[in-house]
Order: sequence, then structure tokens, then C-alpha cells
Amino acid sequence: MTDRHQQQHQNFETLAIHAGQAADAQTGAVVTPIYQVSTYKQDGVGGLRGGYEYSRSANPTRTALEENLAALEGGRRGLAFASGLAAEDCLLRTILVPGDHVVIPNDAYGGTFRLFAKVAERWGVQWSVADTSDPSAVREQIRPNTKAIWVETPSNPLLGITDIAVIADIARHAGAKLVVDNTFASPYLQQPLALGADVVVHSSTKYMGGHSDVVGGALIAADAGLGEELAYHQNAMGAVAGPFDAWLVMRGIKTLAVRMDRHSENATKVAEMLRSHPKVAQVLYPGLPEHAGHDIAVKQMKAFGGMVSFRVQGGEDAAVEVCNRARLFTLGESLGGVESLIEHPGRMTHASAAGSPLEVPSDLVRLSVGIESADDLLADLRQALGA
Repeated sequence: MTDRHQQQHQNFETLAIHAGQAADAQTGAVVTPIYQVSTYKQDGVGGLRGGYEYSRSANPTRTALEENLAALEGGRRGLAFASGLAAEDCLLRTILVPGDHVVIPNDAYGGTFRLFAKVAERWGVQWSVADTSDPSAVREQIRPNTKAIWVETPSNPLLGITDIAVIADIARHAGAKLVVDNTFASPYLQQPLALGADVVVHSSTKYMGGHSDVVGGALIAADAGLGEELAYHQNAMGAVAGPFDAWLVMRGIKTLAVRMDRHSENATKVAEMLRSHPKVAQVLYPGLPEHAGHDIAVKQMKAFGGMVSFRVQGGEDAAVEVCNRARLFTLGESLGGVESLIEHPGRMTHASAAGSPLEVPSDLVRLSVGIESADDLLADLRQALGA
């Protein structure tokens, strides 16, 4: 039985630890070594040992991570990059040419919006915005030259939920590819390729790495042919994950399942406390029954993740004050680490979307709920809110 066939019968927690992670053939090391090397001795001209010649093209540590990523997302090819935006840039330049059109969500990471609006648009890529949680709104934005539909679910920072299977069907009928940013959910909680997506995007900086000590990105393709095209562009463009960064992401992935269980458990407790707090106007968390996307989230997610956003009574100044008063929640950008973070998206992670259709409410606070004691996290939020 091949490794791929064996993996088809293994559960996620097992794959996270073992897929792509065979013991080192020379030493028996059970953890993949860090191949901190740029070039490789060839066995004669053109005689590549194991397929390795230069570490931009391939590196054994990165290969191990890429095989692991493909297994976790159920894809045919995984690719690791220097950052999430590097992965997105490679994807756009692989599947699009000048004159093509993309439907992007009305709620997305500010860096993704910036990539479309300030970089890809200058290259001749057209884009329009739709509420991807509303299939009819997506259909209305489809054009004859639409080549991709871009989805974040849960979305950043408003925690919107999109029905992946429904949008995959719309994309298929339009002859477009469905791209799903799965960063907030992670492959442990959600499997977009199994629901019909063509490509999954990750900022592996976040939950995959999980410890706020690495910057990375990933693409996982459902189709082997598309995977080859992406790999060609990855090598041609060169924004690859370095071996130590790849190793750090692999180390994080080994505990992804247990971490996501705790993130989700803590976030649920935080959301339930906030929904009853007199200084909170609205809580955005797909695990709450009143969330507009709750039923879809139940259908396509194992649990609801560690991200919670809420709107503060008193407007922008009050929201900023909550961020400033937090003590255990660290004021900082990024997300997905074991430690809890708090931020004001309008002034921080999503400042690039100001004045656009993706501008976020000024009274919004975003939490990345970590794996600390839930009681301590709740106490910190209560004092930050002033009660």
C-alpha cells in the first residue's frame, strides 16, 4: 500500500504528525531535519539526487511541509511560501492574465484587498465586490471574463460565513476557479477542497504555525495539473518558504488539532460573555445561534474557531480604549497564536481598506482568543470593558 493510500485511511490528528514526516533515511531522526542548504551535489551533469538541485526549486524540509499540507487539506499538491501574500500573489499570476476578472468578498483581510486594488489592478486584473454569504450577490457579479471567485470563510474581521459548496457550484457553471482562504478555520475545522473549492490559501503564520514565531503562506490545489502550474510559478517567482520557517510550521501543525479544540472552546466562552455585556453592541462569532451564518457553519465546520469580533457601545474611541486597557490580551496584529491578541481593525490590520467597499466599522474590536485559562481571559475582557 502506498503512502497516499495509507493516508486516505488515517484521521486528521495522525496525518498532522506523520504525513510527509518519514524518519530520516540516514539517521532515523523522527523529526524532519532542517536542510539549511542552498545547493546540492549532482551525480553527473543533470543527475539530480532525489530531485534536488537548488533550494529555491526544492528543499527537503519544505518538501516535507508541502506533502503534509496536501494531506491535511485533501489536495493533490501543496506549496509553501514566504508569506500568505506571497502565496496569493503566486496564485493570481498563475490563474489570471491581464483582462481577467475576479469576484472578491466584501469582507476580507486588508492585505488581500490591497493586493487586488493596488497591485493586480495595475497589472490589468479587474475585480468587483460581492457579499459571498449571499449566492445571488455573487451571481450578479459574474462576467464573461470572470476567472476566479475569492472567498474567506470565516471572514476577516467580521466573521462572515460563506456556503462553500454553493459558491463552488456557481464558480463551476461560470467556468471560474473557487479560491478559499481557510486561514481562520484551518484544515482541522474545515475542508474546502472536499466541498468543491479548487484552491485553498493559508497564511501559515497563523493557526498552522500557531506560536507567533514564523511568517509563511501556503497553497493547496485540488487538481494535479493546476498544482504543477503553481509549482512552476513558485519556482519562477521565488517567494518560497525557507527551511527553518518550513520546519517551524511543521512543528506547529503537529499540535494543530488539540490547539484548535482549545481555541474554539475558549472563544465560545468569550463570545457568550460578550453577548450579555452591557457595553457590547454586537458580537460576531459563527458559534452563536443568532449569527447569520450559524447553520452553514454547523454544516461545513467541525467547530467555530478562535476568532471573535465585537462592536463596542460608544463608537470608535470606546473601542480603542478597550484595546488599550487590555492586559492579558496583547495589543498586536496577526492572530492564531497560543497567546490571546486584541486589535482595532480599522486602524490596524484593515487600514488599507479605508474608504473602500471593504472598510470595517470603526467601533469594531477583533480578538484572537488563545489557549490560556478561559477564566483569566474573561476577567481581562471585563476589566478592559470597564465592568
